[in-house]
Formats: sequence, C-alpha cells, structure tokens
Amino acid sequence: MDEGITLFRAKQIMGDDIIGPDELRTIPWLDKNLIQDTPVIPFSEKTLTQKKEDYYLILGVGRLADGRDLTIRNLTLLFGKDPEKVEPCFYNQDWYEKELFVDEPMKNGWYFVRKNVYEESRAVLPGELMKSFTFPSAITCTYSFFVAWISGKGKLWFEDFVWCSDTDHNGDRIYVGKYHDKDGMNKNGFSIHRHLALRPCYGCIDQ
Repeated sequence: MDEGITLFRAKQIMGDDIIGPDELRTIPWLDKNLIQDTPVIPFSEKTLTQKKEDYYLILGVGRLADGRDLTIRNLTLLFGKDPEKVEPCFYNQDWYEKELFVDEPMKNGWYFVRKNVYEESRAVLPGELMKSFTFPSAITCTYSFFVAWISGKGKLWFEDFVWCSDTDHNGDRIYVGKYHDKDGMNKNGFSIHRHLALRPCYGCIDQ
C-alpha cells in the first residue's frame, strides 16, 4: 500500500501535471474551505513517477462555493448547454436528468486521471475492457474535465469518449467526453451518453 507523499514533493515529481490547491483556488465556484483543508496525497513517489507522463493528479472537491454538492446536475446548471453563450459547457441533451448518477457528488480527495484513452481500447466493448481496466465514475470525469480546462491545464478527451463506472436505470453503460465534433456536425459541449445494450425489445421488420 502506498504510504503517502507531501504536496511539495508531488509537485516536484508531477510538474505541471498536478491540479491542486494552488490551481483550484483560482476557480470561483469551488468551496475554498475544502481546498484549504487539503487531504494527504495517498500515493507513493514510485506511483507518481510511473504516472507522471500520462496522468493528471487532481484534487477532488465535493462542494460548490454556494454550499451545494458538486454533482453533474449542478455543474450543468452552472455551465449551461450553449457554447455560443459560454465555454466550456455541456452538450445540449437532457435524457440523463432523471438518472441517479447525475446527483452523485464528487468525493474529496486526490485522483489520478488519464489524459488520453488507451489506443488499444478504441472500438472495444466496455464489458471486454472491464476485464483489464477499472473505469472512473462519471462525476470524476466531468469534474476533471472542467477544472482542467478552467485552470489552463488542457482539454481532456477533446475528441474522444471515455467509459465510466456508472450505469443508467436500465444498466446501460455511461460514457462521457468528446467536447468537439471534428466533423462539424454537432455543437461543442461536454457529452454524456449511454451505450444501449441489446434487449428483447429490439428487433427488425422486412420490406
């Protein structure tokens, strides 16, 4: 088990790939008290060294400045769904508004968040990928996307989707990301989708 590491040492190892108290204090909609009470980084120097090229080390904050939980629902209210008004924003869709995962709050603590999808994972069904990978939650991905952008660190998964650990009420797998459609067919916006599993209600007719 990792023994933990100081923030000073973590910055020495991760360089610019850390989004911690200094970066988050510049974001006005986060609870500054939670940022001030920075939890211990529960990873070893070895782990940070192994991940420093491909990951951000991000401090999760579970509450907004106005006291509300930091959830996907509350982030959509904060950023809206119209890129012509403000960016970053969410893609204009509402199917998930009755789903439980949009009210799951971000948990306080430190997270490693991979910057790019694994190339070998492209076009592979999530059930197969779960044999080798542990998916992050939808709120972790959503939070990380917005704080990385706003803190000036980068635009995560700008043209890619990433699978999440969450499912909808039918058990369909959630995937998020792909802010920009390189084909220009859709407006910009952080997308939240579900991968529909085949069920008996799917069938065909002939012509």
